Amino acid sequence: MTKRFLTKSEVKDKVKLSYTEIARRVKDGKFPTPLRLGSHRTSRTVFLESEVDTWIDDQIQRNRRPV
Repeated sequence: MTKRFLTKSEVKDKVKLSYTEIARRVKDGKFPTPLRLGSHRTSRTVFLESEVDTWIDDQIQRNRRPV
């Protein structure tokens, strides 16, 4: 599997949540933790696509109702 980084903007578009809601869920441990690509506070922050995809799959499983 190819690993890919997603920007905050790409994650927002992919999961259809606001930046604020994503940050809230990260803080609460309910969304994948972003990675900092450098050692400085101002370094770019990214998410690992596979972790976001797993989160999406988990949401689908939790919210599916038996037919």
